[in-house]
Amino acid sequence: MTPPPARRRRTAANGATPAHNLPRRGAVRRAQAITTYGVGSLIAVDHESFVVSGLDDAENTWRADEAPRIHERRLARLLGVGHFRLPPASDDDSKDGMRVRRFPLMHSCPECTDLQRHRDFNPPEGRSVCGTCEVDLVPSRFVVACEAGHLDEFPYWQWVHRSTGRGGATAERCGGRLKLRSSGRTASLRSILVSCTCGQAPEVSMEGSFRRNALKDLGLTCRGSRPWLGTSTPAPECGRRLRTLQRGSSAVWQPVMKSALSIPPWSNGRSDPLAEHWEKLRKYDNRAAVEGYLDAVFDEEWPISLDEVMALLDAEREEDPDGDAAPSFDHRYRALRNKEYERLRSGNDESEHSRDEQFICETPQGDTAVLDPLGVTGPMLVKKLREVRALKAFTRLADPESTTDSTEMPLSSSPLRWLPAMVVRGEGVFLRLDEDRLGTWEKATAVAARAERMRTAHQRVLDQRAGDGGQAVPSPVTPRMVLLHTLAHVLINEWSLDAGYPAAALRERLYAADDMAGMLIYTATSDSAGSLGGLVAQGEPKLLDHTVRSAIRRAEWCSSDPLCMETGVSGAGGANLAACHACVMLPETSCEHNNILLDRALLVGTPEDPHLGFFANIVSG
Repeated sequence: MTPPPARRRRTAANGATPAHNLPRRGAVRRAQAITTYGVGSLIAVDHESFVVSGLDDAENTWRADEAPRIHERRLARLLGVGHFRLPPASDDDSKDGMRVRRFPLMHSCPECTDLQRHRDFNPPEGRSVCGTCEVDLVPSRFVVACEAGHLDEFPYWQWVHRSTGRGGATAERCGGRLKLRSSGRTASLRSILVSCTCGQAPEVSMEGSFRRNALKDLGLTCRGSRPWLGTSTPAPECGRRLRTLQRGSSAVWQPVMKSALSIPPWSNGRSDPLAEHWEKLRKYDNRAAVEGYLDAVFDEEWPISLDEVMALLDAEREEDPDGDAAPSFDHRYRALRNKEYERLRSGNDESEHSRDEQFICETPQGDTAVLDPLGVTGPMLVKKLREVRALKAFTRLADPESTTDSTEMPLSSSPLRWLPAMVVRGEGVFLRLDEDRLGTWEKATAVAARAERMRTAHQRVLDQRAGDGGQAVPSPVTPRMVLLHTLAHVLINEWSLDAGYPAAALRERLYAADDMAGMLIYTATSDSAGSLGGLVAQGEPKLLDHTVRSAIRRAEWCSSDPLCMETGVSGAGGANLAACHACVMLPETSCEHNNILLDRALLVGTPEDPHLGFFANIVSG
């Protein structure tokens, strides 16, 4: 990663921009540039702190040799872009990498205790040290953010002078210098002391700065600051409530990621050369018009035949939502999942395709009737899959799976024709639950009542996060959704023991709706742990029967029982019931819903009502 230049960068004779004139500030893996250190996030490098720059100038900084294009038409269409690009990644110091900007700008010197902007310390070029004391400067531990995604410096001056009546947003400055020291008595905020040399305000601690209304009581609201886009980007007034955060808190940045599996007819890569042309091709409804367009665009031989182009256009139109002239994003994302569900059910035999095919899904050889007593049906062995995960936006102070579009912060100040993404490949097992048995179970009064408790709690959290006047997304909680989600978790835990994979190397992909009741558990990970092999073998019916029975019996008991099973609410915002880290929770990278909407009582029942569980016959047997 490199900091942005202070002035226009020099260009070589051929017009290329030399990369080596900016210092490198550490390195991150490509996957981290999407999931952990994406645009707008804070990253600590040694004793310095930076914010990852936005993508406004990314066409110049994300060079093609460092950030190659990747294609996934279905996901690109959903997100309104033409293609995706891998984040820059290179061990070569002569190349650019990602851009970062220093943030927060407020630093303190442990020696002289001055608290001021970084440049006011007069550090030597390329170093972050106090120009007087020659000791390393310490970036501010505290920042402020709002739920709209803005980020700003902590208002130390207003905090110190709050008792003098001069700490408001428009108050005149006193002319003194701020000081920051630690009493060393405790590790709490009470020991962090801030003062001003003006002598008009007493020394105060940081205690109380994290209260929900701490900054609102000072008359401070969000200014709309977006430091990742640079000072040249005007910051519109926001006016929302500011919250104090630790610089390293996970609440400072949360990615909004969307993903799609590459499924036929898009999964063999033959359509990639036409990636930038599909929107124009969709306007033509006959072969002659499509042929004329391709002749005009390609002087030489077409990348694929006209028949293939027409088949791809037909497949794309099949995913157009019916009866809704302006479908919502959630509606279109659901349609994308529906198509994946259909393909996973129908399969894609390896013997019928070339080596370029990136989606191979076959029926197991064993007798699937052995799974009937479990209520499990339709297992499929996904021997080969490709998933594209794109960074759509990011949020602050909110769950990325639970926000409305209004709280998502875009990656640039102007529209982009591409988004950062990564490609992961792996294998997996797909299975469904018997619709007849599931329909009977989810209509039971006790089952519906338990799911409704979770839905109400989750909806309350969504409404709070949407804020006044905001439109909250409806909670996805239904009995079948919670059942599938919890079952996926216990199977991942079981396979982490039986198949040798760490739980963090396995992921769930849920298909829960009125017309869907399935799950895909797969090893799509960019880490080497995803290439161990052997997960597909777990989908053979006889072995799968043993795994499900073992996982359900293991979920019957938790080391935190009876507290875990009898708790009224648990999890963030009370959106879980019988679920904890000792039984069904997973590493959050493995879960689509950040370890909420779980209840193992819907799997195994409760001591008072054992028939509440979908798999009660296994427990009682």
